[in-house]
Amino acid sequence: MELQRLADRVYACLQEDRGLGFSNSGLVDRGGGLVIDTFWDLPHTRRMIDLYAGVRRSPIGRVLNTHANGDHCWGNQLFPGAELIGHRQCALHFRRENPAMMQMLKGAGDSSDGATAALARALDEWDFSGIELTPPTTLLDERLDLDLDGVAVQIFYVGPAHTSADVIAWLPEQRIVFTGDVLFRRCTPIGWDGTYEKWITALDAIIALRPEIVVPGHGPICGTEGPREMKEYLHYVRGESKRFFDQGLTALEASKRIDLGPYADWTEPERLVFNVERAYRELRGEPWDAPVDVTHMFQQVHELRRHLGRGA
Repeated sequence: MELQRLADRVYACLQEDRGLGFSNSGLVDRGGGLVIDTFWDLPHTRRMIDLYAGVRRSPIGRVLNTHANGDHCWGNQLFPGAELIGHRQCALHFRRENPAMMQMLKGAGDSSDGATAALARALDEWDFSGIELTPPTTLLDERLDLDLDGVAVQIFYVGPAHTSADVIAWLPEQRIVFTGDVLFRRCTPIGWDGTYEKWITALDAIIALRPEIVVPGHGPICGTEGPREMKEYLHYVRGESKRFFDQGLTALEASKRIDLGPYADWTEPERLVFNVERAYRELRGEPWDAPVDVTHMFQQVHELRRHLGRGA
């Protein structure tokens, strides 16, 4: 975990992407302070808070959740008294979360089911005990503007892209954008509830801002080359998915045949099957918010990981 100064009193807290859950956060140290995203568990969020305390001694006044995936908001409770901000759909999504179940899954590393055991091993870094889900209560629909002692922060809704609740935070004077999981940088994205079209449009919206610094939800800081590259990935996967869909292959069969080319070096390339399945859902005409069978999807991820020679 590393604190990086981006501009005067603007910082990013970065975690090296080592797989599931290693997300990024941001701090605007003005006007009461704004933290952009917390982390997946309390120990990691406390380490983040300790890093922020090195540059800001006063309590944080506001926390923004860019969406409702736990690795961006399950540490909210460690900011008592802060105003919690998020999209309306973000708050609703909290009702579907269950940290206790994740903690139980951690103990399944010796399961006879290979996919379950692999997922449990991927969770080994995390400790989901003690989490009290604390959803945002200041809710936005399309846009919220903050003035942090002269620093403007513009929060835009760009979903449903990665999820139904995606927002980005733009600092126009500093030309810095915090994207949440609209952007994964050099790591394979996962699409939950949303559409390819909206996700690509959201990446276009980031590019149109002409930022100098882009802080992704996962992976290293970049410029506009990051969202441009991820756009290319989404276009490519959607096109290949349609080709194999028309041939009658399953999403897993298609994933095994897709040549990842330059994207093969991204972390967790086996997540490809999530994105192929999203394309298949769209091609079948299913709703963008149709429930995802998470257990089935991680079984397919495990199978593709073995197919790619990335371990049992």
